[in-house]
Amino acid sequence: MFPQPLDVAAARQRCMAYRRRILEISQQVQALHAAGAFSCLEMVDVIYNALMRGAAGNSPDTFMMSKGHGCMAQYVILEDLGVLSREDLDLYCKPEGRLGCHPDYGVPGIEASTGSLGHGMGLATGMAYTERHVSKGDGLIFTVLSDGELQEGSTWECMMMAANLEVDNLIAFLDHNGMQSFGNTAETHPKFYPIREKAEAFNWEVAEVNGHDADAVFNAVSERKGGRPFMLIGNTTKGRGVSYMEGGAIWHYRSPNPEEYKQALDELTEISS
Repeated sequence: MFPQPLDVAAARQRCMAYRRRILEISQQVQALHAAGAFSCLEMVDVIYNALMRGAAGNSPDTFMMSKGHGCMAQYVILEDLGVLSREDLDLYCKPEGRLGCHPDYGVPGIEASTGSLGHGMGLATGMAYTERHVSKGDGLIFTVLSDGELQEGSTWECMMMAANLEVDNLIAFLDHNGMQSFGNTAETHPKFYPIREKAEAFNWEVAEVNGHDADAVFNAVSERKGGRPFMLIGNTTKGRGVSYMEGGAIWHYRSPNPEEYKQALDELTEISS
């Protein structure tokens, strides 16, 4: 079903370029969710550049970024694919621009306004049901969620409903970076775990991989058995690729200063070489 094979080296180079672009934009605004975008970037890249059939905007499949604060990962990929322009991203969070810190429906490539925790799974379930049982299509619905969204009861209600509605075309990616806005999930919500067993108890098929390993992400989705909604738990690192961002709660919001920006670029260049 999916394009084969995944070019892992090309995916790695794309994601390093995307990180550099996000850092570039961070120098134009005082705050953006760079660290949260870095944690889900490989998964979003695999969705757009390997799993979705056809070009963005002209595909039977749909991607909806439930984790709205991770939208920079989506924006830079849509720019790379030609759906958004360079000017769109240069005007990020500026009065004359159309891109905000969360996705807004109506912007090219954006399927829903998201970011409020607990809404994304319901939207994705509705999209999947409509595609499979109303339109009778074969389109897949991809969505990326955050740890925080799985702490909302409405998310679990919709996961139960998705299984009841047999929407086996729904593929959810959990960006499991283990962090909240201001702390570690294991400390703030210790009963949040185990995640996999909870999802399986709701009759979802589940796989768990390193969310920064593009090959593992691609293979896990490609090898799903089907017949049920599917969740890929991607174990990730918030701020992946920049040492001072990794594991630091302050980087949920803050943009690097000029010295930190230079260090980040140096580290990303080293990683990509």
